[in-house]
Amino acid sequence: MNPTVSVLEPSGILNAVKGNELRREVTNLTSTGADIVLIDLKDVNFIDSSGLGALVAAMQAVKQADRKLFICSVNDQVRMVFELTKMDRILRIFATRDEFNSQVLATQ
Repeated sequence: MNPTVSVLEPSGILNAVKGNELRREVTNLTSTGADIVLIDLKDVNFIDSSGLGALVAAMQAVKQADRKLFICSVNDQVRMVFELTKMDRILRIFATRDEFNSQVLATQ
């Protein structure tokens, strides 16, 4: 059985406004049947503390729904923020969407 994967692609600055929007979208996707949520950050050029908080809240919502959340395509600035805040130890991050597909979807 193939899992249902939903992909979100935020863009620009992931701040309080966009972070809350992202969190709502993730919650909506998990409540409507998505087994896996992939957040592709290829178009996000900056993330602030509110954006980080939204990612944590999204991760918690996904976990409560017994689903999975993954991140891919982070730029150097976002990766540095993840490393400084130790989020890279909490989130499962892939370099590209292709890497996600080969490591996660191929094993399902």
